[in-house]
Amino acid sequence: MNNPPLLRARGLTKSFSSQSRTTEVLKGVDIALYPGEMACLLGVSGSGKSTLIQILGSLDRPTQGEVFLDGVNVFALGSKELARHRNLKIGFIYQFHRLLPEFSALENVAIPLLIGRIAKKQAIVQAEATLAQVGLGHRLHHRPGQLSGGEQQRVAIARAIVTHPVLLLADEPTGNLDRENAKQVFTLLRDLNKDLKLTCLMVTHNSELAEQSDRCFYLESGRLKGIANPSAQTAPTVNDHKVLECRL
Repeated sequence: MNNPPLLRARGLTKSFSSQSRTTEVLKGVDIALYPGEMACLLGVSGSGKSTLIQILGSLDRPTQGEVFLDGVNVFALGSKELARHRNLKIGFIYQFHRLLPEFSALENVAIPLLIGRIAKKQAIVQAEATLAQVGLGHRLHHRPGQLSGGEQQRVAIARAIVTHPVLLLADEPTGNLDRENAKQVFTLLRDLNKDLKLTCLMVTHNSELAEQSDRCFYLESGRLKGIANPSAQTAPTVNDHKVLECRL
């Protein structure tokens, strides 16, 4: 890849201490994401995937290591500058949609814009356009309880991209959906990745979906064990992580 990475992390470690015991969750992870790529992060439960996503998204700080996003060393920023950089540059999607039940789909999507002090009228127009982009232009005024699981996750995706971030981090966004809705949500993410040239890293246990991405990272016991390129004919399968060589 000739372009410089949009995101680069170096030497990430993360430890948690309780009483006399220290648990190492991440053990020196290096990872790079390039502009416009769709990558998946795989690993068994407890391997450190969610912790890594939280750190890459600057929602948590590493014990050691650096994260550069769009040329900025994010953890060298002060707290206010870091929050602003994160809100402008990164969108987040989770397994559970985390929508506010008392608000409509339109209101839920407009919230990040209002927090960013966008005028209410402009925020509503932008939120409406984004919901149309994810196929929910006809469900603007429905509350989460009136939407299906797949529709709720689409609202969450709209909320994540309404600010036009450069990076989308998705932590098991299809994990709470049935197979058909999972495929539809992944297809939507893939389309947004291509149409908006939006860099995306998705945590998943679904190897069928992962194999449709540009690259797959495999995390094992807090260490990045390998990278596969599913589109390359000679690439090993996602499950052959033990023979992969990490090449960042």
